[in-house]
Amino acid sequence: MDDSFKCDVKKSFTSQKALIQELIPGADIQHVGSTTIPNSLTKGDLDIQVRIFKNQFIEAVEALSKVYELNDGSIKTNKFRAFKDDSSTPPLGIQLTVIDSEFDFFWQFRDVLLKNDQFRIEYDELKRKFDGKSMESYRKAKNDFVNKIMQTTEFKQLKEIN
Repeated sequence: MDDSFKCDVKKSFTSQKALIQELIPGADIQHVGSTTIPNSLTKGDLDIQVRIFKNQFIEAVEALSKVYELNDGSIKTNKFRAFKDDSSTPPLGIQLTVIDSEFDFFWQFRDVLLKNDQFRIEYDELKRKFDGKSMESYRKAKNDFVNKIMQTTEFKQLKEIN
């Protein structure tokens, strides 16, 4: 990432975080994804995880839907919704998750990659391997990799801390 892109990401996260805090007071808003990990390959987007309690979920979906487009390429459950804004600079992805649900792992995945450079390198290799190939096959391989990380001691220790 060049310095200009890093600056765009930081500015965008700061402004998006402020907006989301207005929409969902008390939400835990995390900058996740490859743009948070030094030396990591990125497709040039900003990923944000919005962590809320189960009783806030319906209102949070409604609030985010007023500002962001629902990401139809992603699953929809009563504990997870994905939103996007492709016109944002950089493009934006938002993962709304219920705290302590099976979908509340994005921040932990980020933290493991920050602590373990070998995992970051493996993740970058996975991205290179699937560059230009089908999104479906990339998503399956990425899901397998995320599941592998979720089985590590580093990930489990983060789960216990939270």
